Amino acid sequence: MNGLRAVIVCLVVACATLVPPAVAAPPGWSASEVPAAAPPVYVDDLAARGPGEAWATGSEQAGDERRPLLYRWDGTAWSRDTTFPGAAGQGRLGRAQFVGEEVWIFHEHQGAGEILRRSAEGWSTVPLPDTLWTYQDFTAVPGAAWVVGEDDTGLKVLHHDGSGWSAQSVPDGVVFLMGITARTATDAWAWADTTTGTTVLHWDGTAWRDAKVPLPPDSNVHTILPEPSGRVTIGGSRYTDGMVRTYLMTGNGRTWHTGHPPLGGTSADAMVRGPDGALWLPVISDRAFQSKYARVKGSRTTFSYGPERPDAIDVTPRVLATAGSSLMSFGTAEIYGSKPNLMSERLGG
Repeated sequence: MNGLRAVIVCLVVACATLVPPAVAAPPGWSASEVPAAAPPVYVDDLAARGPGEAWATGSEQAGDERRPLLYRWDGTAWSRDTTFPGAAGQGRLGRAQFVGEEVWIFHEHQGAGEILRRSAEGWSTVPLPDTLWTYQDFTAVPGAAWVVGEDDTGLKVLHHDGSGWSAQSVPDGVVFLMGITARTATDAWAWADTTTGTTVLHWDGTAWRDAKVPLPPDSNVHTILPEPSGRVTIGGSRYTDGMVRTYLMTGNGRTWHTGHPPLGGTSADAMVRGPDGALWLPVISDRAFQSKYARVKGSRTTFSYGPERPDAIDVTPRVLATAGSSLMSFGTAEIYGSKPNLMSERLGG
């Protein structure tokens, strides 16, 4: 009997040595405290340079007017920045972009538009040459910036080349630009409403042209991600079989691949390319007290949840950004019918 017991013990030890050690599970989403603002709060954008610097923009209610909101992440905590020009006035902050060592943020105040620039020396402003009725979108890269909107003459595409502004023309039939983004000063993309439907436009440094992207029938575009590798990813939705269905397209400007991950009718306007190479976007959660995120890598889609918020009935991530080896989200949480309050979550890091 003792001999048999010894054999069994030896077998158990041998098997244990063949089993690889357990791999630690990747860190999940965690909540980050955000200083309070006057609700209802509107979140517009989130931009991160790395794990130690991110900026979130939006607006809060100040009496009968909206007041711009700006928050900065220093790698440890969020703090509110009130040092930029016009911080105490009426208006809102829109898209934030890193341009070299600076951060550029679109600022609409009392109907006028300008770009806020923050460098090591502090804040400065770049006023727009025209006051528009609406300011639809803004993007900036080293050597170029664009603001799109409308005035009493119709569609406006304002271009800054580093020294001054000029107005750019778009192809015939374009009636409205819904969004704009850029990889370089000579590689910019816009999605437009035209007389024949949604169209993707491309700027090659000389002119805006129809990019001839074979969008799915009866579809629109939510966002375009031009990446350093030259890859371009388009996220949007289409109406098919009596329901709205999200689609993702990836291409190089000439050939395109279209997929329909199981995302329902989720808007892809907050989609980003994560540090793991996958596409990430917030989706409608099936848990009232938790946010939900989708990860799309090739043909596989997986989901993860944010931390539990027992007092919340609606947790809504509005924007995502890649921050080094982690992902950051910024949005709002509604606490049992109260007006939306700010929330932030982080994955990894």
